[in-house]
Amino acid sequence: MVGMAVVVDHVFVCTPVGAPAAERLRRFGLTEGSSNRHPGQGTACRRFFFQNAMLEFLWVENAAEAQSEQTRATRLWDRWSAAGGEASPFGIILRPAPGVAKACPFDAWDYRPPTMPDLSLGIAAGTALEEPMWCYMESGRKPADAPPERRQPLEHAAGFREVTGVRLVCPELPQTSVTSAMARGGVIGLSTAVDYLLEVCFDGLRAGARGDFRPDMPLVLRW
Repeated sequence: MVGMAVVVDHVFVCTPVGAPAAERLRRFGLTEGSSNRHPGQGTACRRFFFQNAMLEFLWVENAAEAQSEQTRATRLWDRWSAAGGEASPFGIILRPAPGVAKACPFDAWDYRPPTMPDLSLGIAAGTALEEPMWCYMESGRKPADAPPERRQPLEHAAGFREVTGVRLVCPELPQTSVTSAMARGGVIGLSTAVDYLLEVCFDGLRAGARGDFRPDMPLVLRW
């Protein structure tokens, strides 16, 4: 999880409207947190929280807002509408590692939508849709450190506590890409294949087990 003075805050997966595949995670033994809507951005999500990170399933519920002047530059509409085909269906959001100087590890532009005044996000500049949406959230923090009024359920019947690794599988990317740089820096693992896949690792892989949620979603959980 640690590299380049940043850690993974959360990851998202683009899904069909309502994220019906998230029900498989509930049956698997994960406790769902609150859902969320993003005013003016046109997106909504379902979320699962762990001690140190969050897993988000995101969809577009208002195409006009997602393609508006405010949101267009995020390319969320382009990514969601082409997810799994010509576009990576994933986003990886980083935050500063504890005890280090705060610095975004890639060239980024500042996304501060007026409809969400509390949001300030650095979105990686110049990335191709074939790689994830990379973001940096300087104000990010562990879900376990959230104030009481924003606390989410962190206990899971499956026993998971902490995300200890994220590995991306995708078609080959240039060495100059942000994704390749983040892999070289140890922020994520990276493998090459035809199809997109996200592997999220928990608790140091002590059990040596895995759950594969394909074809409902391009997600594998390992623990």
